[in-house]
Amino acid sequence: MKDNPRQITEIQAAIIVISTIIGVGVLPLPLFASRAGGTGGPMVTAAAVVTALVSLLLITKLGQRFPKQTIVQYSEELIGKWPARLGTVCIIVFFGVLTAMTAREFGEVVITSVLKKTPLDVTVIVMLLLAALSTRNSLATFAYIHQFYFPLILFPAMVIIALSLKNANLLYLQPIWGESTAGMLHGILIIAALFQGSFVMTLVIPAMRSPGKAMRASVWGIAISGGLYLLIVIATLAVFGPEETNKLLWPTLELAKVTSLPANILERLDAAFLAIWVTAVFTTLLSAHYFTIHALSQLFRLNDHKLFSMMLLPYVFVMAMYPKNVLQMYEIISIVGRIGLVLTFVYPLFLLLVAIFRKKGGGKTDDRNRTTDRKGAEPTPSVSSQPVK
Repeated sequence: MKDNPRQITEIQAAIIVISTIIGVGVLPLPLFASRAGGTGGPMVTAAAVVTALVSLLLITKLGQRFPKQTIVQYSEELIGKWPARLGTVCIIVFFGVLTAMTAREFGEVVITSVLKKTPLDVTVIVMLLLAALSTRNSLATFAYIHQFYFPLILFPAMVIIALSLKNANLLYLQPIWGESTAGMLHGILIIAALFQGSFVMTLVIPAMRSPGKAMRASVWGIAISGGLYLLIVIATLAVFGPEETNKLLWPTLELAKVTSLPANILERLDAAFLAIWVTAVFTTLLSAHYFTIHALSQLFRLNDHKLFSMMLLPYVFVMAMYPKNVLQMYEIISIVGRIGLVLTFVYPLFLLLVAIFRKKGGGKTDDRNRTTDRKGAEPTPSVSSQPVK
């Protein structure tokens, strides 16, 4: 990636993963966990975090074998030009739809909770425009944007969760394994789909100063974001219980409403929580749209990704406005999430197996080439000193 020098540090890579994952899915998360496992919702969430970690480790391991290329580039070397392009197009379409549904869900929450008289399409287009304008920056600036907003997302969210626990009833979390395991697998897949934004790591690794540290950055990214998700589920179920949680559309927002600061300085924290949530949605949208336009520019062999930042906006907006209501929106999100698990888990696993079988990337040949790039021309082979008979 000649246009992106290696400027991203290990900490920045972990922050990108965290702020990309923590987003619009925070609000319905406890509902998904409670419907899948009841009191076993925390166990379902923990299993989903492990599933997401395995997926990201596969992506990171694959990226470390090709530290100078993104998945768009090295997939053509592994499985051929046209099969790889087909896979790239599927990934681009998936992240385009993911961007659209994220913007739509943001709009639904805003017009329901805050700006009740504002048209839905206005809230959606404003957020999309903000994300599109931000994607016109370089990858280094993209990392700095995530780094700037990271403390504003994580630490206030932890404070709200901690304050909500004063209303907790631990009996709502028993039995910890849940009463039925029938829907747990489906719930694990739904919650694991909330971590699919971590696929942006395939774009980050070629720009890292030390690609060898990408694995540690991935582990920290999933551990922190997954830990926050797990705490949200535990706090929500401990306050409302599984029966009440199943009746709430956005349980995390309701949790913020019943949480207050000490001495009743603020009796409800939902306004502060929504401010944090809007920031989290922006960083998620930024990553999804940034990956989409970068993948498109590499697919068409373009050196500048800015061309697609605004060009894709009308298509994303149309997709965002396609669902007729909230229920249809969540049905589409569920379907897209299951398809995305194939693209973000099965496809990288297939590429990694091909790379290992064909001995591509990370081998002696690549090491020799990197040594040659550092020292200049390849050394001339030595001539045998044995006499000619």
